[in-house]
Amino acid sequence: MIDLPTDLPADLVPLSWLLGVWEGTGVLEYDAGGRSMSGEFSHRISFSHDGGDALNYAATAWFETADGGRSDLVAETGYWRLARPATEADAGPALLPALAPRTSPRTVDDVEALRAEGGGFEIEVALVHSDGISELYLGQVRGPRIDIATDAIVRPAGAKDYSAATRMYGLVDGDLLWAWDVAALGSPLGSHASARLARVQ
Repeated sequence: MIDLPTDLPADLVPLSWLLGVWEGTGVLEYDAGGRSMSGEFSHRISFSHDGGDALNYAATAWFETADGGRSDLVAETGYWRLARPATEADAGPALLPALAPRTSPRTVDDVEALRAEGGGFEIEVALVHSDGISELYLGQVRGPRIDIATDAIVRPAGAKDYSAATRMYGLVDGDLLWAWDVAALGSPLGSHASARLARVQ
C-alpha cells in the first residue's frame, strides 16, 4: 500500500507513486570496446518535493568492496516534471520572476488537459551526474510505469563517450524496478544496468 501526501501540487499527482527513499541492489552488465563490465551494486534513490511542480531526485550507486567498504559509482541529481508550456505565471528562465500573478493553484482539471492520446502524461527529466554529464530525458508516465529516452546529453570536454540512453521505471509488488540502456564508449544503445529497490522511507 502507498500512502500519498494529501497536499501535493496537482502537477505531481501522476508521478506521486515515486515519492520516498528507495534502496536495494542492481546488476551492471555492459560490453564496450572489447571489454565486459559487470557486477552487483547497491543503489539508493530519493524522490521528494518542496511544494513546486517538480519532483526532486537524488541517486547514488556503489560497489561493496571485499574489505567491507564501498567503491562509489556516479551519483545523480535532478528534477522530474510533467511537460507543459510555460506561462506568464511561471518564473524563469534563470532568476527572472513570473510576469503575471498566478490567480489560483493549478488544478486536477489543468493536469487532465495534459493527458496524451494513449492515456499517459508527457514528462521531462533533467539530470546531472557527478562526473559533469547532463541529460535531458523526454517520455511518458502511464500509471505506475515510466519510459524515457534522452533528447540531449551534454558532456564536459574530458568526459568519456556517452551519446544516448533510455530508462524504464515501474512499480511492481510495492518495489521500484528500473532498467537503464546506454550508448557509450563506442557501443550502440544496449542493456547497461537494472535494479529492484524497496521503499525505506
